[in-house]
Amino acid sequence: MASERQKLLLEQAWVGDAVLALYARAKILREDGAIDAPKFIRMTSNQFLNSVGEPSAVEAELGRVYAQSGLDAAFAWIEARLMPMFVKQEEKRLRKS
Repeated sequence: MASERQKLLLEQAWVGDAVLALYARAKILREDGAIDAPKFIRMTSNQFLNSVGEPSAVEAELGRVYAQSGLDAAFAWIEARLMPMFVKQEEKRLRKS
C-alpha cells in the first residue's frame, strides 16, 4: 500500500516538475526577455522547493492541481504558493552581491 502511494506521489511530482519548468521558462522570458538558465535553476531546484516543503510533495501537489484544474490553475498555484518565497530569496541574493 505504501509503495503504491509513493509511486503515485512520484508520478504526480514528475508532472508537477514539468509544469513548474514550463511556468519558470515562460516567466523568465516574459519578464527578463532572455534565457536565464541560472535563474531557471534557482526557481525550480529542490533547494528552493525545500524552503516551501518537501520537494517531491510540493511538486506532487502542483501535479494534482494541474490534473484536476488545468494549466491556468496550476500557474495560479505557483504564483500564490511559490513565487512569494522565490521573490524573497532573489531579493536576499541580490542584496548579498
